[in-house]
Amino acid sequence: MKTKTKKWMFFPLAAPALLLIPLLMMFASGEMMWSGFDFLVAGILLFVTGAGITLILVKVEKTTYRILWIALALLILFLVWVELAVGIFGTPFSGS
Repeated sequence: MKTKTKKWMFFPLAAPALLLIPLLMMFASGEMMWSGFDFLVAGILLFVTGAGITLILVKVEKTTYRILWIALALLILFLVWVELAVGIFGTPFSGS
């Protein structure tokens, strides 16, 4: 593994740290808001987005293109997350 790639590996590895936020909130409130499947799907979404951002940072050289590609990746993450949560597009995968 190249040194340049090692520098950006914290993006995909940040998914478990981000998933601690809803987990700790569930313990603090005493309510079970997410199921195990919800944590699995959220972890996959965050890991894939982090890996994509890492790939963009390693492969794309121009700063402008990097910003545009990362913004697109984050927009896709946001739209998928919102669709799974509340169903803004009305797909069969949407939440209730």
